Amino acid sequence: MSAERLIYLPLGGAGEIGMNCYVYGYGAPDEERLIVVDLGVTFPDMDTTPGVDLIFADISWLEARKDRIEAIFITHAHEDHVGAVGLTWERLGAPIYTRAFTGNIARRKMEERGAPETAVRVVQPWPEVVTAGPLKVGFAPISHSIPESSGLVIDSPAGRVVHTGDFKIDETPVLGEAFDHDLWREIGKDGVRALVCDSTNVFSRNAGRSEAVLRPEIEKLIASHDGMVVATTFASNVARLKTLAEAGVAAGRSVCLLGRAMRRMVEAAVEEGILTDFPSVVSPEEAVDIPRANLMLLATGSQGERRAASAQLANGKYQGLELKEGDLFLFSSKTIPGNEKGVIRVMNALSEKGVDVVDESDGLYHVSGHANRPDLQAMHEMLSPQILVPMHGEHRHLREHVKLAGERGIAGVVAVNGMMISLSGNRPEVVEFIESGRTYLDGSVQIGALDGIVRDRIRMALNGHVTVTLIVDEEGEVLGEPWCELKGLSELGRSNAPLVDVLEEDLSQAIGRADRSVIGNDDKLEELLRRVVRQSASDEIGRKPEVTAVISRLS
Repeated sequence: MSAERLIYLPLGGAGEIGMNCYVYGYGAPDEERLIVVDLGVTFPDMDTTPGVDLIFADISWLEARKDRIEAIFITHAHEDHVGAVGLTWERLGAPIYTRAFTGNIARRKMEERGAPETAVRVVQPWPEVVTAGPLKVGFAPISHSIPESSGLVIDSPAGRVVHTGDFKIDETPVLGEAFDHDLWREIGKDGVRALVCDSTNVFSRNAGRSEAVLRPEIEKLIASHDGMVVATTFASNVARLKTLAEAGVAAGRSVCLLGRAMRRMVEAAVEEGILTDFPSVVSPEEAVDIPRANLMLLATGSQGERRAASAQLANGKYQGLELKEGDLFLFSSKTIPGNEKGVIRVMNALSEKGVDVVDESDGLYHVSGHANRPDLQAMHEMLSPQILVPMHGEHRHLREHVKLAGERGIAGVVAVNGMMISLSGNRPEVVEFIESGRTYLDGSVQIGALDGIVRDRIRMALNGHVTVTLIVDEEGEVLGEPWCELKGLSELGRSNAPLVDVLEEDLSQAIGRADRSVIGNDDKLEELLRRVVRQSASDEIGRKPEVTAVISRLS
């Protein structure tokens, strides 16, 4: 067996849906030349990551091997694949290769974060390849829910790897490239050592449906309503936006785009020549003066995002536009697992306004962009890989996909984030475990998930906060009484006295009993103050708040 090896290492996107980041390499162990596939984000929620703006993979392992990274390849322009390019590029420093539409979005991401747009290099699709050290990489067009999605054909001295990216088999995708069976059979003709494959819909046993089947039902729905119509979908699903807009025009309505992300995607598709016949749109200022029966809004926020246009419309007005009783709101999208609360919150707020809410539950107004089980089986058949490595799925999806591949005699492995796999032998082999995790964009800074900042924020949210201030003179005597400031705590406790008075009284007694060694030592004094406040608060209100002790010593 050769001393050199071909490796695969997921840092995000394997064992979860979102935050995609994958590494491939070839060379001697610990000396491999590396490529990175996708740098995506996932989104926070108020329960587990309050205040956080974005979440992306911990790339510390890659950063430590920056000199070995040959290139970064982005398969398509969804946020969970391209959203972190601007946030991480400075730490990696390698050129970024994309196709044209994805490059347009990637350059905007780079510009937003002050990274050089020139790092993004647009390449033509397969059979053109990029040489990245010992690897040759080509973008193979594949159908998905965003234009110019591509799988990657990665050729190495140890054989060919195909990384599907997100895909479905759609021969009539409305916009972008149809799935080309002949192309993919040609890719598999000379042998595929490993197929690293989308697993999102492995449990969906029905054949996938084409984007083209939606328009008649959407047109029928819009034509049946007299009030204003609003539809939301993923901003990046330009084909769906086109279907919705054309359905609105067919019903005699003017179309207005609401939300920066949606406008940006349409602009990028027009700039790259992908979208040449999108209906004319009106501005929000113009829309205000259009009769409601003649207006259709396309709004961001299909996942219940609090600051997106859909949530703003549900809670009041947005750019002068307001929903009223009898209006229609269509969710032409699937709710991503974990986002259910936010979506239901928006739906209920709309219902309280008397708005009719329609979602995708009956399958009439949305089709998935991911391969169902029959599509996965078709991909296995076209490529006949020796090894199957499932990705882009939760653990249950990965495990089921390995079972599915096993039905064809394909050796599979469940590889979750941080698990390095050697693809050099006849079967996949786990060769190393890498510490993987998450990085938070918190305001303008990046913090580690284990840094404790978000944990402390959650504790304060759950238990409240008390600030204790104490002044000690140069002789080591306490001046006056300690005083407390409370945040997020009940004003009255079990004793029916103000909580702040109870805390200050208990602190005064504890300080009066403390010996000089405690008063003279900041660490010991802080610990005393913290312990007394937490115990007293627990007795009074059943909560042990977070405590900040401020000790001022006069000199």
